[in-house]
Parts: sequence; C-alpha cells; structure tokens
Amino acid sequence: MTGASQRDLSILLSQRGGAVPRYTSYPTAPHFEAGIGPQMQDALFGSLDDATPVSVYLHIPFCDRLCWFCGCNTKHTLKYEPVHTYVEALLAEIAALGDRLGFRPVAGQIHFGGGSPSILSAEDMGRLGAALRRSFHVTEQTEISVEIDPSDVTDDTLRGLHELGVTRASVGVQDFDPLVQKAINRPQSLEQTRDVIAAMRAAGVGSVNIDALYGLPLQTRARLMRTIEQVISLQPDRIALFGYAHVPWVKKHQKMIKDEHLPDMHERFQQALAAGAALVAAGYDAIGIDHFARPDDGLAVAARTGHLRRNFQGYTTDQCRALIPLGASSIGAFDGGYVQNIVATGQYQDAVHAARSTASKGYRMSEDDRIRAHMIERLMCDFRIGFEALEARFGAAAEPYINEALAIAEADEDYICGADIDGFFVPEDARPFARLVAARFDAHLHESDFRYSKAV
Repeated sequence: MTGASQRDLSILLSQRGGAVPRYTSYPTAPHFEAGIGPQMQDALFGSLDDATPVSVYLHIPFCDRLCWFCGCNTKHTLKYEPVHTYVEALLAEIAALGDRLGFRPVAGQIHFGGGSPSILSAEDMGRLGAALRRSFHVTEQTEISVEIDPSDVTDDTLRGLHELGVTRASVGVQDFDPLVQKAINRPQSLEQTRDVIAAMRAAGVGSVNIDALYGLPLQTRARLMRTIEQVISLQPDRIALFGYAHVPWVKKHQKMIKDEHLPDMHERFQQALAAGAALVAAGYDAIGIDHFARPDDGLAVAARTGHLRRNFQGYTTDQCRALIPLGASSIGAFDGGYVQNIVATGQYQDAVHAARSTASKGYRMSEDDRIRAHMIERLMCDFRIGFEALEARFGAAAEPYINEALAIAEADEDYICGADIDGFFVPEDARPFARLVAARFDAHLHESDFRYSKAV
C-alpha cells in the first residue's frame, strides 16, 4: 500500500481481513430470488439471436471421490449409472433449448464444470458434443474447456476429450504435499498429474490450466512453495492460485477439516504473496487477484489490453454478453440479470423430463446494479475504474457513481484505494485487498446474513 508498512499490513489483516464475496458476479448469488427463475430464463432466451456469440456452461455434479476442501455443488458416486442418467436429462435439456429457440446461436465458449466432468465416459462426452453441435453453431474459434481430476483420466477419457474437441483443460492439483493431501482427502502424485497433462496434450488439448490452493490445512509456506515449484515444472499455460474457502456452515463435508489445522490469516497472506512472487519470477504474468498466465496466453493478452472479464468461472477472455446455463445448479447471465437452474439433481431431472422450466432462482438487474456490476468487474480485473470510460458507457448516469468513488477514496484510511484525475484505483501493493475495496461499492452486501469466505 502506498505509504503503508508491513506493520500496517498486519493491522489491516486483523481489522479488515474479514469475509466478503469473491465477486464473480454482482449482485452475488445469495441475493438471487426464488420463484422468478422461469421468468428470467424466458428473458435470457429472448435476448439471443443467431448472430451474437454466446457462452455455454454445463454442470456435471458428480465426483468419484469427495475432497473435503471442495465448495462445489457436487455429489459422491462410485457407480456410473447416476451419471449416465443425469447425462440423459442434460441431453434432453440441450435438445429442448434448440427446439425452443428455433435457431442455432454461435457458441463462443463452452465450459464443462463440476464436480468432475472428467468422470464422463467417452461415449457420453461424444453424445453431449453432438447434442451441443445440433443446438449451437460450434466453430473452429469456439473454446471448449473441461475441468479435470487426474484420478479420473483413462484412455477412454482421452478419446472422449478428443471427440468433444476440447481446446483447454483445467487440472485440479491443490497441493502435492502428502500431509496436506491426506488432510483434504485428495491423494494425487506429481507423476500421475504429469502423465495426464502429457497425454492430454498428445490428444490435442492445446492449453492447460492448473488449480492450486493456499490456506489449506497443515499447509506451510515451505510445503506450498515445493508444490509451486512442481506446478511450474509441469509448464501449464495458466495457473489459478485460489485461497481455500473454509465454509463448513455451507459445505458440511468441510467439517472433516480441523479448524486448528488451518493457517491463520497472516500465514495465509504470506503464503499467497510467496507463491505469487515465485510464479512471476518463473515468467508468468499476474492476472487479477489470483490468476497467472504465460505472457503470450490469451488471458495475459486480455489483461494487458483491458479486455479481461470475470464470471462464475473466475477470470476469462470471454467477451460474450450471454451465458447459457445447462445442468443442475448452473448459473446463466445476460444484460437483464441472472438465472440459476434447480440445484437438486433429482428435481432438475424431473423438471427436464416433465418439460417444465429448469430454472429456479433469478435476479433482475436494475440500472444501479448494472453500473455497480461494471465498476466492480473493472476493479477486480484492472484494479481501476476509469471515469471517462464510465461516462462513455453510461452517460450522465455515471456522475453520482464517480462522486461516490471519489468519496470512498477520500474516506479511505487503510491505503488500499485512491483516486486521481483519470479514475479510482487500487495501488499495486494493495491488490490482494481488491475484494475489500470492491465491497465498498456493493449496495447489497448487508441485505443478507450470508457468511462469505475470508477476503485474503
């Protein structure tokens, strides 16, 4: 922070390092309203045309092992039958969407999230790929990404990824230290991960991302730094370095992790700083608050040129204005707001087969929401809100928000934000606190008693 000492950092962590949203959307999901999902789904579909590219998110809510750190909507299964049954519903939802629209939107990006999409058989990957190509116009420019648990990957998986046309794989690592892995129920060797990445590249997957975590139980800076060295040795194109979100009041299985095994907020912060510095020293560009990419990667290019975006998958190059949700619990977005599908897998499947709306919750954006959403996204991506750009986008409506930003900067006593003639900004050494700064623009933050994860 400008003018701030390490002692100030310690005080700031103690006094301000509380719980705030990750701001992968604004307003955040706890503010979605029950009952208006079908209306918002109608509005989303009505906003589409056959010329404007859209993004598609498919949620696969199954894993063949339950990792105790996980915060995703997923369920554990050792049998493939429930996965296959779910795929049947997903195929039906994709077909129904195509019939309803009457045209094939251009797919800019298609993302398979989970859970562990790599649990899918090659046959089901192929069927889903074919269904998507019937309902969407998939081109050579379409990015198709899949989240991967290396323990799932077999020769059958690799055939499926190739048939699906996957262009980018996101590989879960978390930590390679055996003690940490045992504490989170996630055994996974470096050798296994290396072999899977090599096999995927040989199968035609052009880009690889690795997910790693800091703030895990029994994790120390030394253990984390060994993992970071090993991650760098795998030569991924991108790395996501997330802080572990300990929310056992939401995810009951996280109660398997002992609170006394978790590093305190000061150790978490030092872990994040040390790991980030090592990745930058290895040649990766720092992207936003928790991503890193090779300088020639599209994510790094987007960050340098002001085209970086943030959505429910984190930082992205995705420029599409509409995100279509497919599968249980998936969330879609468009200029008018958000829509979330039914969370419970069984209820979602029943709705699909009964030809009912799969949507349950939604949020209708006001003009205030749209302006604040843009400001928060730019803060999270660029660490700056340009006043001229804000006026160009929103016209005279931007003036009170510029005045609000100036007032926030004037009132700041933590040295984590400021303002100049061009805009509002987060100083470079305060960027780990960007979520805290973004929260100052959140008009809905105190409307809910939802408990968020630690900000740093």
